[in-house]
Amino acid sequence: MAWWAWVILGCLLVLAETLTPGAFYIVFFGIGSLVVGILDIFGWAGPAWLQWLLFSAVSLASLAFLRKPLLRKFSAQTSASGAPTVDTDRLVGEVAVAAESIASGAIGRVEMRGAAWNACNRGAQALASGQRCVVEHVEGLMLNVRAQ
Repeated sequence: MAWWAWVILGCLLVLAETLTPGAFYIVFFGIGSLVVGILDIFGWAGPAWLQWLLFSAVSLASLAFLRKPLLRKFSAQTSASGAPTVDTDRLVGEVAVAAESIASGAIGRVEMRGAAWNACNRGAQALASGQRCVVEHVEGLMLNVRAQ
């Protein structure tokens, strides 16, 4: 395969990684393709069968050695399966501001850390718009709050 075909394939694979929600796999095959393309520019890639062998070896080696360090760098935490997770326990105890009035036991919106969140008022009293509240528990993307 021509060097430019390897480079185009590598760029397309890297682009595909950025456009798809995934677990950070496709980019390593893009790296393998780009490496083979660069080697072929200098005439070091050899015949087609060797280029495919190099592509496979570089892709799998980069996947094996670079994926976990890059996942650690780009995500707060990873689960045992290697999938990125978010540590929502850090939100417990944080102060939020009610964006609207929320009756006791009702669901509404609060603002915290510059973002709007769905929240359930777990306190005995209603929250007024603009009132400060404390996060008691997090269930998925729902904050359980009470008046401060």
